[in-house]
Amino acid sequence: QEQFVESGGDLVQPGGSLRLSCVASGIAFSIYSMAWYRQAPGKSRDLVARITSGGGADYAESVKGRFTISRDNAKNTMYLQMNSLKPEDTAVYYCNKGRSQPGYWGQGTQVTVSS
Repeated sequence: QEQFVESGGDLVQPGGSLRLSCVASGIAFSIYSMAWYRQAPGKSRDLVARITSGGGADYAESVKGRFTISRDNAKNTMYLQMNSLKPEDTAVYYCNKGRSQPGYWGQGTQVTVSS
């Protein structure tokens, strides 16, 4: 079965940076579009950034210009570089398939932006 393990979340001050990592298994990682999602308490899980198998990227308007998604297919790993963090970025961040219907979800990694 597909598995996703997220890491890198932390408590950071507004304006700070974090780099999240996602290790995927159980899927043909290199041929799938992948994405980062996030969910804040009481809110829906929303797509944050998506990357194609070839490296093209799309971003939610709220993070455009601040976040950068990337992938290393040799490591079955995806990354999210998060800069200029804002309190509204606080959420649990998840990785999963970006276009195919997500099935299994990992535990996510908590990002808290607070002074």
